[in-house]
Amino acid sequence: MDEQLALESNFFGAATVGDRGQVVIPAEARKRLGINPGDKLLVLGHPAGLGIVLCKIDKVRDFFTLLSETLKKIDSAGDQAGSDGEDR
Repeated sequence: MDEQLALESNFFGAATVGDRGQVVIPAEARKRLGINPGDKLLVLGHPAGLGIVLCKIDKVRDFFTLLSETLKKIDSAGDQAGSDGEDR
């Protein structure tokens, strides 16, 4: 298994929630994930209340842009295949 994908290489330790709800992201996680002061993070809650996920908003935006472009290519390819007289 690729080391980057191994659980151990992506475990950065624990953090404590302060009185004001603030959490310090461990330095190694900030460094590896490119999280810098002033970056905006999207906070997603697990549907069953099992925890939260933090994602850099610009990375989420990049993902959705790529997804949108890919869907357009798929739609375009489907339109071309449908225009040659074959049934879909």
